[in-house]
Amino acid sequence: MGKLHRLLPVLLLCAVIFQCTYTPIDPDDKPPRALTQAELQTVSAFNTFGFELFRQVIQEDEGDTNVFVSPLSVSMALGMTMNGARGATEQAMKSTLEFGSMDIADINEAYQGLMELLPGLDPEVLFQVANSIWYRLGMNFRQEFLSTCKTYFDAEVAGLDFSSPGAAPAINTWVDEKTNGKIKEIVEDPIPFDIVVYLINAIYFKGTWTDQFDPELTRDDLFTLPGGDQVTCRMMVRPGPGETTVLDCFYNDEVRIVDLPYADGWYSMTVVLPEVGVDLDNLIAGLDGQKWNAWMEGIGTHQGILLMPRFETTYEIELKDALTALGMGLPFTFAADFSGMVNGGGLWIDEVKHKTFVRVDEAGTEAAAVTSVSGATSTGFFVHLNRPFLFAIREKHSGTILFIGKITNPGYLE
Repeated sequence: MGKLHRLLPVLLLCAVIFQCTYTPIDPDDKPPRALTQAELQTVSAFNTFGFELFRQVIQEDEGDTNVFVSPLSVSMALGMTMNGARGATEQAMKSTLEFGSMDIADINEAYQGLMELLPGLDPEVLFQVANSIWYRLGMNFRQEFLSTCKTYFDAEVAGLDFSSPGAAPAINTWVDEKTNGKIKEIVEDPIPFDIVVYLINAIYFKGTWTDQFDPELTRDDLFTLPGGDQVTCRMMVRPGPGETTVLDCFYNDEVRIVDLPYADGWYSMTVVLPEVGVDLDNLIAGLDGQKWNAWMEGIGTHQGILLMPRFETTYEIELKDALTALGMGLPFTFAADFSGMVNGGGLWIDEVKHKTFVRVDEAGTEAAAVTSVSGATSTGFFVHLNRPFLFAIREKHSGTILFIGKITNPGYLE
């Protein structure tokens, strides 16, 4: 087999959500084009894989922590890597990523099409996707593999002397730039001697609510933690005292759901609050694409009131165990076949790093006054996010779930 070397797909996600302006939805807005059949299949694969990965991460979580992952980011970084896999290694990756019998050429074209379509859907939302490959000089990487990643993933490709003091800072500078300074570092310095390539995906999102929260109404409130203890948080309120607003929502005996659009409405944050007595982790354990789609199809408009905490959280996880549990164990072993990436093979995936950041607030504006909304529960649809909840950021034209997470403690965000 020859000398063994490690390769690291690195997944970076930076999602920054600010609420500050009001932009009315134009009902005549149309998406620029319909999705191809391959793109529809790929989106379905993103979401199916995303729910499975999220469930596995929650299951492995050893505490009641905030969790935030991006199925799109994980799929894209591993999708690049899959182009270098062969035989059973390729099949294990394709199966875990839920691509079924799709041809790799169709998958690549779908990635390319979605990368071109999604960032330009809403000019008021900043959604950026960036990919890069950094390889150790002297390794005989196949030009076909590098060209494929350039063409279909718009990947920046660079060979570096990994033993040089400037190698790790060069990669981390790229990371810092592509996440607008929210994630500063992902690569060890110095780079370990047996690492030969980093495959990196970075996603950055910044959107403004279509209908803003008034910072004057933000107040201190109590949030109940999973164990029953309570902490103080900063709770945003919409609308003002004695009023109701139109909410896109859904509810049944299990959940209350509010869909909060950004800007022109192509992107939204979907917040899922379990009803009292319904455990959030048990709800997530039973969540799949079919249930999610039923919830989304059931969303309608109601007059109501929403109380939502400000929150900011960072999350970091090594996904090897979760991906192995989902059937992708072979690529992490010495038996892995990445001969499509390097002549002679000899590569295996050492780890899959995933770092995320998310902030939900009113663009840094602090409430100068506290206004009570007591008694407002008697009118309309009422959602008070004062206990652990699930949330996702999604794109509505394709149905792609960009990010999904759970908040068990919003903290006290000034």
